[in-house]
Amino acid sequence: MRFHILTELLTEVAAKVKISVSKAEIDTRRASITEQVGGPTGLPKALVGAGIAAKDFDQYLQGIIIAEKLGQGLQATGVAADQVGAAIQQLVVDLAKKQKVTVNPRYGVWDAATADVVAADSAGSAVTPSNK
Repeated sequence: MRFHILTELLTEVAAKVKISVSKAEIDTRRASITEQVGGPTGLPKALVGAGIAAKDFDQYLQGIIIAEKLGQGLQATGVAADQVGAAIQQLVVDLAKKQKVTVNPRYGVWDAATADVVAADSAGSAVTPSNK
């Protein structure tokens, strides 16, 4: 779930700063990665190892390309290379706060400070320890 929320937020950040990713860019990156992992037969194993569902691969690639373009843009404005990751995270955190992101409690809670889904006690007060 974290992946889907973050890529959606990253896509929204990109749209605000007029960054887009073409299908050709995604296809080119997919071909490059597929070649690196041993071709089409090696891709499924590589995706499993990376924790990426095959159906999410293009969305994952889009997020990577957006992050790279954002990083290039940030560096062009004077952000140091070693601060780009933190700057991108801050853009996502700020947008998430503005959008008031919430998560179904059964999956956890949204931590606005880190732009992450964190585990929560799904039973809440419904289950309490017994005193024997």
